[in-house]
Amino acid sequence: MLFAVAGLLTAAGAAARAAGAGPLADVAWTVAAVLGLAYSTVTLARAVRRREPSVDVIAWLALAGAPAVGETFAGAVIAMMLAGGALLEARAAARARRELSALAARAPRTARRRTAAGSTEILAGEVVAGDRLVVATGEIVPVDGRLCGPATLDESALTGEPMPVSRRIGTDVRSGVVNAGPAVEMIATATAESSTYAGVVRLVERARAASAPAARAADRLAVVFVPVTLLLAGAAWAVSGDPARVVAVLVVATPCPLLLAVPIAIMSGLSRAARTGVIVKGGAVLERLASGRTLLFDKTGTLTAGRPVLTAVTAAPGGDGAEVLRLAASVDAVSAHVLAAAIVTAAADRGLRTEDPAGVREEPGHGVEGLVAGRRVRLGRLAWAVPGEPPAWLRSARRRAALDGSLAVFVSVDGVPAGVLLLEDRIRPQAPRMLRTVRQAGVDRIVLVTGDRADTAEAVGRIVGVDAVHADCDPAGKVAVVARERRTGPVVMVGDGINDAPALAAADVGVALAARGATASAETADVVLTVDRIDVLADAILIARRCRTVALTAALAGMGAAAVAMLAAAAGWLPPAAGALLQELIDVAAIGIALTALSPGRAHPARIAPAESAVARRLHAEHRAVRGLIERVRSVADALTGPPYDIAPVRDLCTLLKAELLPHERAEEAQLLPIVARALGPEAVGALSRTHAEIEHQVHRLDRCLADLTAGAEPEDVVDLRRLLYGLYAVLRLHDDQEEEGAFSLVPADDGRAAQSRPARGPGPSGTGPAPAANRR
Repeated sequence: MLFAVAGLLTAAGAAARAAGAGPLADVAWTVAAVLGLAYSTVTLARAVRRREPSVDVIAWLALAGAPAVGETFAGAVIAMMLAGGALLEARAAARARRELSALAARAPRTARRRTAAGSTEILAGEVVAGDRLVVATGEIVPVDGRLCGPATLDESALTGEPMPVSRRIGTDVRSGVVNAGPAVEMIATATAESSTYAGVVRLVERARAASAPAARAADRLAVVFVPVTLLLAGAAWAVSGDPARVVAVLVVATPCPLLLAVPIAIMSGLSRAARTGVIVKGGAVLERLASGRTLLFDKTGTLTAGRPVLTAVTAAPGGDGAEVLRLAASVDAVSAHVLAAAIVTAAADRGLRTEDPAGVREEPGHGVEGLVAGRRVRLGRLAWAVPGEPPAWLRSARRRAALDGSLAVFVSVDGVPAGVLLLEDRIRPQAPRMLRTVRQAGVDRIVLVTGDRADTAEAVGRIVGVDAVHADCDPAGKVAVVARERRTGPVVMVGDGINDAPALAAADVGVALAARGATASAETADVVLTVDRIDVLADAILIARRCRTVALTAALAGMGAAAVAMLAAAAGWLPPAAGALLQELIDVAAIGIALTALSPGRAHPARIAPAESAVARRLHAEHRAVRGLIERVRSVADALTGPPYDIAPVRDLCTLLKAELLPHERAEEAQLLPIVARALGPEAVGALSRTHAEIEHQVHRLDRCLADLTAGAEPEDVVDLRRLLYGLYAVLRLHDDQEEEGAFSLVPADDGRAAQSRPARGPGPSGTGPAPAANRR
């Protein structure tokens, strides 16, 4: 309102002066100056109460002095710019204060108490220790307690771990987790108020209350500029005794470059960040983001996709992995389970045609079965899908899953073990390059903080390149890590789940991923990523740092020019009227510098040209299609276990490698690598090109080895074959990850499922893990 009124009065005064009504113009401009003086008085009083430095003191003196010496127009302009700066700053600093709304909305409201008369629904606040409670499938555990039977739980809201976990009878269970299996009974060991989930809410409250507001860049400059201005004005008065010199010094010293240029640069940064899919909740947040020296990352859903994807298919000896996957996907096509989505997606990626199943039956916590073309297909847990003693190859596949940290889904067809599907929560392909970029931008330390197991967290940390790993952290543990890291400098915490909300609130800047739905973390965070790509965080940091540099450049340039003008005014060479005109020119120049923040600067992530995206999408589709062939390399090698050695599958595999894999790799070399080189630079494609050559070399070696085996294979021949196959498999797996990270992560998300090995996560209760579906297995 002040900006509108001051602007109208200034314009009205100008119109009156143009019409020859000079006195009326002076009245309008004087009223505008008085309004600005009143506002400036209020802001100064607030700054004094907070004991904070404020550049507004110069504007207050200029607004008071300009009308006194007849410079009413200068006073009106100063009032309008003061109001404009306040308006821009208010819009830049405005942020939603609904940190606890999502937490409170998800808090358990009711509980089912088991009594002799049956199950009775009561308020969660009425639960007392010792109550026997029933938690149905998909319900949230209302209080901390102890299980009366085995249970399958989705603990992602508290730990961030995306996989459902099995808990034995007598195990302690925490409030806030979701029952992902059949109904289970528990004994309450705490009230709702003293349970885990209520503690999470209190952590957010305390952490937010402990976060001190950061000083504005303009006010930090004011600590130096204001005393210098006042001393110079006082010296001019003492030497000359002329109050006009004092007013002239104050007029040219009016800090419009600080009042307008800094907010304009910051607002420009907010606008540019929003265009990349990053919502920054205010200018002060942008400043703190630019000064961050330590980055803390959650693992699940942040550095990883947060949802499992199919990574390998192991078929029974003599079986067909593609057929196993096709049958499993046919049954899972009618299931809402999070693992079903991963299996169906993998089958589609590999071009497998599924069939409509019949008689589908799902056993929560165990698995699903149905008829596909007259064959009964069952998949899920080992004991459910494959009753009885598992064969040796199945035990080997289970051991491999344990070593790799994968989740195994076992498949049987007509009661006979048919295969194992291995799923992983894979690292986002953009993550390693993003971390390298933020290091180049000035981030000194990167830390992984997760509730997941230490071995899994360490593996992820090694791959993405962090400086330290803190595993097995609950929400309070994450807050403690944030507090320790803040001792050495500003901390930026990045997460996506309710379990991250307290740490996001405790950090100098909290960053939340919210592309898959609003969560408590998004409400608590200062910065929200609205696209499902972690690499836009690097873009936001680069934008924040550039805008801070532009803002300081504009302010210092304006203040430097003003300082020269102040010296001239103090010497009597610059009267107030000319000083007001010169000050306007300085303001325009400073604002012009500030507006350069809108121009493109150094950007991350790199982008490919729209005309090239169709080629990249086609090659990415082929890349996904040959993954089944990559897994077949290992399966064929595993099958060469003992005499009599059947090398016919090896010959068939070699034929497929030459007919399908090598043409694809050559197409990538000729068409994809030039696109990547234009986006990332020629040095980015060296490793990819070298592995293309190595893959072709290893396939030709395999072909030559088979050509020498005209008769039956001897043990020493099989040793060479297995060595070649395992070596080729290792190169192919490494090359697959390299291309996902270095090439296909450049494909925009709306350009056909970029990096689709990391599918979108379903709408779980916290947005951090699997949904609490009744058909969980």
